[in-house]
Amino acid sequence: MAIDLTRKGDAAILTLNRPEALNALSFAILRELSDVLDTVAASDARVLIVTGAGEKAFCAGADIKELRNRDLMSQKRGTELGQSVMSKIAALPMPSVAVINGYAFGGGLEIASACTFRLATANAKMGLPEIKLGLIPGYGGTQRLPRIIGEARALEIIMTGRTVEAQEALAIGLVSRIVEGDPVEAGLEFAKGFTRYSLPVLHFAREAVMRAGDTPISEGLKIETDLSTLAYQTRDAEEGMAAFEEKRKPEFKDV
Repeated sequence: MAIDLTRKGDAAILTLNRPEALNALSFAILRELSDVLDTVAASDARVLIVTGAGEKAFCAGADIKELRNRDLMSQKRGTELGQSVMSKIAALPMPSVAVINGYAFGGGLEIASACTFRLATANAKMGLPEIKLGLIPGYGGTQRLPRIIGEARALEIIMTGRTVEAQEALAIGLVSRIVEGDPVEAGLEFAKGFTRYSLPVLHFAREAVMRAGDTPISEGLKIETDLSTLAYQTRDAEEGMAAFEEKRKPEFKDV
């Protein structure tokens, strides 16, 4: 198995485990990842931590050997497979945190970009270098990167294929922070900032923000109204407001 899925408390931990190949993505691994994500989605985990095995790479991208000598429809199906896997990450019922520990190129950065949050170790290096192969990103990079860092910065990174190091990634908002020590423990510590809150309400917040980039503000405000109203109807909302008035910590039940 090239993907390890473990649990630690209320966190699911997904590790890309192919260090001898810098955790590169073959089509078989993408299919395995799709199945693992289905397992995560059906679980009671409150957060997914994603990282790569070893100290060199989070995920170095696609397995280039597999991209050679393929007909048009095979290429199209491969792209659709990669996009569907990234969309599963983005649509998980719980937040996800990518801890980029080393290289995250091509499909590796596209995995991280599909996650709710991205952290980076000091040695992290990121990029979408497909242009150097006469290609463009195909697993969602052209769509998610500009939503994260803006169109101009995304175009520059994609059209030059250059590498972004950890400090620059932090400065441009590609990652939320630079972390030290064990990547999984760093991800778990970061996740403590939100996992204590109501999971349905966290999902409403993510949904509202993620849809902001796809709609005019007038429509976005309607979406915010609808999701805010749904959040207000949860028992967790009543518990949160009661706890505030009673000066105690809320006990959310995810209902």
